[in-house]
Amino acid sequence: MIDRQMVESPDQNQLNLKSFWYGDWAFPIFVAFISAGIFAGTHMYYTFHVGAFNDVAIVAMLAAGMKGGGYGAAAAFGASFLFARILEGSLVGILDIGGSIQTGIGIGIPALMLGAGITAPVQSFPLALITGALLGLITGYIIIGIRKFTVGQSDSTFGADIMMGAGNTSGRFLGPLIILSACTASIPVGVGSVIGAAIFYAWKKPIAGGAILGAMILGAFFPIPIPPIVK
Repeated sequence: MIDRQMVESPDQNQLNLKSFWYGDWAFPIFVAFISAGIFAGTHMYYTFHVGAFNDVAIVAMLAAGMKGGGYGAAAAFGASFLFARILEGSLVGILDIGGSIQTGIGIGIPALMLGAGITAPVQSFPLALITGALLGLITGYIIIGIRKFTVGQSDSTFGADIMMGAGNTSGRFLGPLIILSACTASIPVGVGSVIGAAIFYAWKKPIAGGAILGAMILGAFFPIPIPPIVK
């Protein structure tokens, strides 16, 4: 019996990439919609003290700044989560809503704005929606861009999937996933990922961070060549 996949058109993969479910262009749009709603929730909390999409402890950091205690803790905590989740989403193909959008865009970036004296995007509901959507678009395109020129395209929907709690629930499994993704990118990047993970394991630290840092360090010395554009 002939396998159906054996007789499919050689252009089937290209058709999948152009479809809605496998199109990279759809991912930033979804991230933009989610980010707009979460940033608007932060506006609600800043204005009416209710409506933030986050854990109580994380919202308390923003509340401390609103009461005059400074926005440094909320800004540093949220921005670091956003940076980590962008790297994680690019390498693994799963964007964690809690760490990237809820904490990063919902708390970290508003805290940075408020700390710098920029209050309009947080005080105005329409401006909060627009700001959140723009931040979501930027985040989505950064993830797709890094993913396309590092580990390449995968069969995940929208080029990268969006999940709630991915960074916490499956955190202990992300290290091996990152190592596998790095190994498929190139040999030097894979070796750097393995070395970084081994060092962090010896230090009794989460190996995901070591795998990412190792892959980035060796990737800087042995960059992955950009593939030619397929017309």
